[in-house]
Amino acid sequence: MKANELYNEMCRVVGDMVFTLHDAGIESKQMVIADALRTVLANKKIERSELMIKAIECSVRTLDR
Repeated sequence: MKANELYNEMCRVVGDMVFTLHDAGIESKQMVIADALRTVLANKKIERSELMIKAIECSVRTLDR
């Protein structure tokens, strides 16, 4: 997995979450985005690619800083 590929997927995942939160009327603060991504990751019923899982994990770590 290339670093650029991971970065692009991280941007896509976080961007999608920001729009999802906005559509739900929830302010997209750093902590809220990280918590929402943790919730997504905890849902094992949905199959995700290795790249997406890694991107969500890295995004959460980055947002937690």
